Amino acid sequence: MTLTLKRGTAWADAWQRCRTAAPEAFRDDRVLNLWNGTWQPDGRALPATSPVDGTPVAGPPRLDGATAHRAVRAALDQHRAWRHVPLAERRARVAATLDALTAHRDLLALLLVWEIGKPWRLARADVDRAVDGVRWYADRIEPMLAGRAPLGGPVSNIASWNYPMSVLVHAVLVQALAGNAVIAKTPTDGGVACLTLATALAAREGIPVTLVSGSGSELSEALVRAPEIGCVSFVGGRDTGAAVATAVADLGKRHILEQEGLNTWGIWNHTDWDTLTAVLPKLFDYGKQRCTAYPRFVVQRTLFDDFLAAYLPAVRTVRVGHPLAVDHPDDPFPHLDFGPLINAAKAKDLTDQVAHAVDRGAVPLYRGKVSDARLLPGQDTSAYVQPVTLLDPPPSSPLHHAEPFGPVDTIVLVDTEAELLAAMNASNGALVATLSTDDRATFERLAPQIRAFKVGHGVPRSRGDRDELFGGLGASWRGAFVGGDLLVRAVTRGPAGERLPGNFPDYRLLP
Repeated sequence: MTLTLKRGTAWADAWQRCRTAAPEAFRDDRVLNLWNGTWQPDGRALPATSPVDGTPVAGPPRLDGATAHRAVRAALDQHRAWRHVPLAERRARVAATLDALTAHRDLLALLLVWEIGKPWRLARADVDRAVDGVRWYADRIEPMLAGRAPLGGPVSNIASWNYPMSVLVHAVLVQALAGNAVIAKTPTDGGVACLTLATALAAREGIPVTLVSGSGSELSEALVRAPEIGCVSFVGGRDTGAAVATAVADLGKRHILEQEGLNTWGIWNHTDWDTLTAVLPKLFDYGKQRCTAYPRFVVQRTLFDDFLAAYLPAVRTVRVGHPLAVDHPDDPFPHLDFGPLINAAKAKDLTDQVAHAVDRGAVPLYRGKVSDARLLPGQDTSAYVQPVTLLDPPPSSPLHHAEPFGPVDTIVLVDTEAELLAAMNASNGALVATLSTDDRATFERLAPQIRAFKVGHGVPRSRGDRDELFGGLGASWRGAFVGGDLLVRAVTRGPAGERLPGNFPDYRLLP
């Protein structure tokens, strides 16, 4: 049967719903920036297309550096007023914002589908995690703020495109609840319409939020180095993160910098293959475009045949396709593990990395075909990559030591525990790791030597929600850890001499 687009989900439908829901923020075919409490028609709007099928979508209206500095100075004025608003009123305004986000849940999710290619169930989960997470803080905020005060300036948020709601909007609203004005930069690669709608709903309730677009190099002087900024919160790759880390270190500025790492799954003296087979397809959610994805398996050589017998049937069940393609226009949304990657350039880069690794000795164990994906007839497929599994990528390949941020798994075989640990620690620090071993004592002995913030015993670890702490070891993180009361502590001032838990080179207190 020929697939078709689900009724009422076209980009034109979503755009018209945005203009109806927040006409102040959406104008004709472009979104606006929000600064100085006003939606501004400034900035140069870049053309953009959806990774789903190449449909033209709204591009970011990029500001220049001078305008960004004006926006930051205006945010400082908002901050000075907001910090004196009583907590009860701040909480009421945040609660009203959450109610508005809930009312527009399906539209926000549909925007995530079109702008960053998330399957419907994952897009709705992103919205729900944001709302539920902030409600958790709103219900518990009083003891978290006891003896604490807002920072001296607004919090600047620079985040990657993959989780606009559950990471960026969640952080912004908790930071505002704690008494800070907030600034957010829209990711260059996608999510601008979703973030614009969410910000419009927050601004209507009086949340002091600034939303701007622009290149990182153009806006970094304002959003990172400006003296008005009280804290920098960054989520992204190591290259950009290293530049931000250098800037905040030079300025002694408070910071939260979540960076990439090669998260690994080790297999050692293990026999519970049914459990592993069951969890493997879930590891491909959103095409492994997640900071907590597991793209590397480090396997005891004598278990390799058993591992493959568990792994290959699981990877063959992974479902890929157009997130809105259905058999009949009124059918439910398709249940997919992932759709496209964020753009065609990323898909090509990843495909080239795989070819480079194979040319230099990696063994391809599995390669899915784009023809197997659920796609509309004649649609653009340039951003789609099916799962690939490689054995022993060569040291010259980026796949040997870096996170691919896509559906490419690599397997490394080892013979000793020392080799296991060395291979699991290949990227100088990670956010999560897992070790599957039958013996609990073996896990407890080896886990502390794995350079990851969280290590699971035969189960995947995640970023976490609500009271679960999160951070990274080595180069995967810089600055204050977050989650639970640590997120509030990271964006407020405490008693004199307080030391923030985090990954600081000298563990010194930042202002």
